Formats: sequence, C-alpha cells, structure tokens
Amino acid sequence: MSAQLQFRDVTLGYDRHPAVHHLTGEVMPGALLAVVGPNGAGKSTLFRGIVGLLKPLSGSIARGGVGVHDIAFLPQSADIDRSFPISVFDFVATGLWREVGAFGDLRGRRRARVAQALAAVGLTGFERRAIGTLSGGQTQRMLFARLMLQDARLIVLDEPFNAVDAKTSTDLLRLVKQWHAEGRTVLAALHDMDLVRNHFPQTLLLARGVVAWGCTAQVLTPDNLTAARKMCEAFDDDAAACVEADTPRAA
Repeated sequence: MSAQLQFRDVTLGYDRHPAVHHLTGEVMPGALLAVVGPNGAGKSTLFRGIVGLLKPLSGSIARGGVGVHDIAFLPQSADIDRSFPISVFDFVATGLWREVGAFGDLRGRRRARVAQALAAVGLTGFERRAIGTLSGGQTQRMLFARLMLQDARLIVLDEPFNAVDAKTSTDLLRLVKQWHAEGRTVLAALHDMDLVRNHFPQTLLLARGVVAWGCTAQVLTPDNLTAARKMCEAFDDDAAACVEADTPRAA
C-alpha cells in the first residue's frame, strides 16, 4: 500500500527562514494521526505545506495521488474572517465548490446535503444566521459541516478543539472517528495530551524537527516531551536564512 503522504527531507518556512527542518516520513492511507508539540513547534507550518499553501524550501511532499484542491482543510478559527457577510448555510455550501463551482446550482439534492451536514453538527435552525453571530463552538461546528460536504480522502485539522466547550469537542471528535472508520486519512494538530492518548493511535511529536513519530504510547513519554520543549526553547529565531539554492519544489 502506497503512502497517503510522503515527506522527503522537507524543510518549510517563511522568507527562507526554516520553521520545520528536514522532515522525512510517511502517513499511510486511513491513518488517524495527532501532530503535537510546544507552541512554535511548526505544526501549522507543516499543515500549510501539506495543503499546498506553503511550498517547501527544500525537499518534497507527495500526496498519494490527491491534489491539493481535494484536501479538506480546517484552519485555526482565528484564520476565519467572521465579519464577512455570509450566512451559515451559504458558508457551509462552499464545501460543494469542488463539485458545482462557485456559481453552481444548489437546488434540490444539494441543498438537502447542506441541511444534512448542518443537522449532523447540531446547527439546524442556524441556516440564516450570519457567521459573525456564532459562538466559538458553533463556528467550529459550522467548519466541520463544510468539511463533511467536501467528502475528501485526506482531512487536515489545525487545532479543531481549541477554545470550544466540552460537548462540542465530544460531538466533533465523534465525527473525526467516523471519518477514520470510513478509511479517510485524518491529521489533527492538538494540545490536549489526554485526548491524544485516548483517541489517536498514532502521533507525530514535532519541535521544528521530528522528536518522535509512531505509536502514541511510545511517542508521548516524559523524556520525549521534555526533549521537544528544550528543542523549541533552544531554537534561534534570528538564525540565518536558507541559502538561495534551496528553491521551493512542489510534489
């Protein structure tokens, strides 16, 4: 079985300053992988590279035949412009853009699919609400509804349970497990180590580089977590930029 994601000595960063160094490894189809690490470990940078928003400074990322437009990506909620004048229904319906285009027909069966996705995340009755009126938990539910409509083989979640109430976390985690049971590949950046230990069989512990990667119980050891913290603390944000020869390459 070929890998869903394969990292070949990947370095990612901004303005030629690396944030993730020399990452090599692979994620198999159907994996449920937690990506953890201290603040500044490079988790969001890695995810931006996976979904094609950031080209590698060096190395390459292979996506197992999945195009970047076919990846379902949930960014951090802070990246959502809540002032944009759009209703909850219309926002969730953007999950169908790959299927119908920006000006596609949303009548009949497709409207029913949007309604079903909203019902699945507990937002029935919120269809006409402006997205800026939603609470943090309701916003995350809305984002998950959009992901459901994308029907993607590869799902990338950046802090999906951050700053939401316990019931919302439980409901959304249930959806993540459902996607995993359906054979989809799911990666999630997380901070709650107990949640990772209880629900995610595989973990990548990142601290600008790989500290440990594999079975969660073997990765989340006290020694590994201490090493990750020290690696991030030791990183020099004033380090020299990558040499000009490190030109970006796409998979």
